[in-house]
Amino acid sequence: MLKKVLVANRGEIALRVIRACHELGIGAVAVCSEADRRAAHVLAAGESVLLGPAPAAESYLRADRLIEAALERGCDAVHPGYGFLAERASFAAAVEEAGLVFVGPSSAAIDAMGDKTRARQAMMAAGVPVVPGTAEALTDVADAERTAEEIGFPVMLKAAAGGGGKGMRVVREPGEVAASFESASREAKAAFGDGSVYLERFLDGPRHIEIQVLADAHGHTIHLGERECSIQRRHQKMIEEAPSPVITPAVRAAMGDAAVAAAEAVGYRNAGTVEFLFQDGDFFFLEMNTRIQVEHPVTELVTGIDLVQWQLRIAAGEPLDLRQEDVRWTGHAIECRITSEDPANGFLPSTGRIQLLHVPAGPGVRWDGGIQEGDDISLHYDPMLAKLIVHAPSRALAISRMSRALAELRVVGVETSAAFHGRVLAEDDFRAGRLDIRYLERHPELGAAAPSDEAIRAAAVAAALLAQEDRDRRSVRRVGDSSAPRSRWRATGWR
Repeated sequence: MLKKVLVANRGEIALRVIRACHELGIGAVAVCSEADRRAAHVLAAGESVLLGPAPAAESYLRADRLIEAALERGCDAVHPGYGFLAERASFAAAVEEAGLVFVGPSSAAIDAMGDKTRARQAMMAAGVPVVPGTAEALTDVADAERTAEEIGFPVMLKAAAGGGGKGMRVVREPGEVAASFESASREAKAAFGDGSVYLERFLDGPRHIEIQVLADAHGHTIHLGERECSIQRRHQKMIEEAPSPVITPAVRAAMGDAAVAAAEAVGYRNAGTVEFLFQDGDFFFLEMNTRIQVEHPVTELVTGIDLVQWQLRIAAGEPLDLRQEDVRWTGHAIECRITSEDPANGFLPSTGRIQLLHVPAGPGVRWDGGIQEGDDISLHYDPMLAKLIVHAPSRALAISRMSRALAELRVVGVETSAAFHGRVLAEDDFRAGRLDIRYLERHPELGAAAPSDEAIRAAAVAAALLAQEDRDRRSVRRVGDSSAPRSRWRATGWR
């Protein structure tokens, strides 16, 4: 077993990993920025390392500092969590080169699945169904126009080097191809440093279904069933559940076999998720997330399998003691991502100090949170505060339980998405399981509208002021002059 793990992340996922380490008797080292010195994950770990200033680029994204900290503290492994550097093949390779264990897949597997066109090629070779489209990146606008005509409209242009909605454009008519190609390529270049895009048939209103896999280093790979992730806003998941209300045991087995084949095609080990689009009984490979997923708790609750502990055990070289036939699914689980966003204002980020926090409890209720009273919520990091998860014998009872838990939740000091989740759970289509990735577009009354241009500009100004404050503070520390001018902006506003 591993002796000590550096947890290269923050917030709820860092706390989740630290708890798993402690339960297995493994030491845990937290890392933090100056803004997170008193964060819950720092207090929970046995020791911690200050990485640098609040901006992620100067702290949590400093691969060199993270590896240096792991070596300094005598760690034998690094767990990346999700986000930040979790899917950077270069980071995994640097960890491996430093003689440390990367708690996740190999850098080669991350690299193979990180390039979407290469991943499509690997999946086609492995017999995994993929959406009809190009196997390689498009060369230019003319190539895009010709290929779109061959596939048939509507089509979708997608960034080859990343996901999350960046570099994606739906093209419904031939005259839209050129402008969409240029804008998708430009956005992909800005987001991922690579402007390559590929093209595939656009499925209008599919469900987003993903399969959890576990693979050890001894050639044994299993799947743990599906998660329904169709409630999305701008390609970002908001509510997840397991199992899906429409996947039959036969389809689950077929999708599970495809997910296992996908993992084995790239020599995958550790926990990973294969994502599919599902429509009219057919499923198509979308991408593979080479890390633990935000929504992993719903799978844990319906299977009774601790995914994070298995990540650590597999990284330590242990073989899986589970066979596919040992996996059982019991009841129904739902997860709501509680974010510091204001649904009444186009989901713009909400900043402030958490003055009061009351966490729901009771049978079948789980709170994976990284916040506590007194925390300052700023614009520096992802707005997700916590995950509220419930488990019940049936989907109907899980919806009822989640509704009760959301009503009990109290967060004073920042706006949150909790009320939005409550409205979704009360909506008839959701209750009936009539879901697809355009669900929120069909239900604008639920309050998932896009923010106004004025609101976006205001948020940008606030972020710029916050960045200026960080620069001013560092300048003051360098010159040692306490009389130097400072910005008065704080994460809680002007004061």
